[in-house]
Amino acid sequence: MQQNHTNGRLTDRERTPARLIALRVLFTLFAAGTVVFIFSNSMQSGTASGLRSAAVTEWLNGGLARVGVGWRFPERLVRKLGHFSEYALLGFWLMLSLRVYTRRILSHISWPLFFGLLAGVLDEGIQMFADGRGSDVRDVVIDFSGVVFGLLAALFLLLLVRMFHVLRESKTPL
Repeated sequence: MQQNHTNGRLTDRERTPARLIALRVLFTLFAAGTVVFIFSNSMQSGTASGLRSAAVTEWLNGGLARVGVGWRFPERLVRKLGHFSEYALLGFWLMLSLRVYTRRILSHISWPLFFGLLAGVLDEGIQMFADGRGSDVRDVVIDFSGVVFGLLAALFLLLLVRMFHVLRESKTPL
């Protein structure tokens, strides 16, 4: 960023708007918080993790039974959907974080993909040291698939926001 040559200070146009700085901090904290949540789940013992999965499975199946659906979620599917979901959330926050740092998101998309994959690999590494847990390469694939889904969801949201702004600026009625 170039400085104004007259007094050495940035002009109003050269300053980063406070709203943008706030969004950078907020989205980065949300992404970091999601990683902390994911890693804290991975540090649970196999017994604690199994009890948590069983409780979620029971809750989901109870909801299905209340609405008259005969199908039931297997606990293994619930566990895998949990992995997918938490990584989808991470991918979502990583994409929004990227967007508030640059407008050229497609040329920098490798960064959130890399950090999402790195989190999945580290997550499986953490599970190797948790009592009664193990790691599985298939889980990294599920985690990374969640990251990609979250990135795509955020891209879709960004597209909708952009379309809304274009329509509003052109004053075209919906």
